[in-house]
Amino acid sequence: MMRLALIGDPVEHSASPTLHRGFLDEAGIDGEYVAIRVARGDGARAIRRLRADGFTGCNITYPLKEEAFEVSEVRSDEARRTQAVNTIFFGREILGTTTDGAGARTAIEALLDEPVALKRIGVLGYGATARAVLAALQENDAYAFVWGRDAERVSETCRRFEAKPWPDSNPPEIVVSTLPPDVGLPAELAAQLERVDVVIDANYGSRCMLAKQLSREVIPGDAMLEAQARASFDFWLAHLDRVAND
Repeated sequence: MMRLALIGDPVEHSASPTLHRGFLDEAGIDGEYVAIRVARGDGARAIRRLRADGFTGCNITYPLKEEAFEVSEVRSDEARRTQAVNTIFFGREILGTTTDGAGARTAIEALLDEPVALKRIGVLGYGATARAVLAALQENDAYAFVWGRDAERVSETCRRFEAKPWPDSNPPEIVVSTLPPDVGLPAELAAQLERVDVVIDANYGSRCMLAKQLSREVIPGDAMLEAQARASFDFWLAHLDRVAND
């Protein structure tokens, strides 16, 4: 039986259980996927408990992705680049990776019907999800721009991912917001976002609140979630096959 979980806070809104139960059915695998609310600071303990309880793996959402990185005993290149983990497989060791960047790139390319290479793409935020998106954009030769309230963190993030600070004029054509649902945007930034071609909010469902601040269409993060969920599920299957063949 394949036992999977999502941990974070909050998790009640998450569509991940429905998505992954569908993947399990599609693959003909007997399994379960449960959402467990885990507060900030309790991530490592929760992950070790899931391992002791015989879980195959887990997803990690806000605010535990950095904690999951720290507890992972083996980290993928993607995890090391972003210093965050959203997917864990329990094998001989705790193996951590992140699929957030792949999910964002896949969703953007499906929306544009062309690669992100050479596109001007802005990212709002510099947290775990933002870093994963920026790593994927860097790897796929996009021109990336970063907005955040802390100038020092923006500068550090730009250095790490070969991005540029948010421009005062000529905003990027595509913008991905990784900001919390209830964040208030400065008036100047909101005015810029009215003019860009595409705005994507990584939040979805009732947590996709960015459109309320902007007088324009905002694409919710459903496609990003589904793409990263599929990548996580494929990650678990690949490592299960590897374990079975050892």
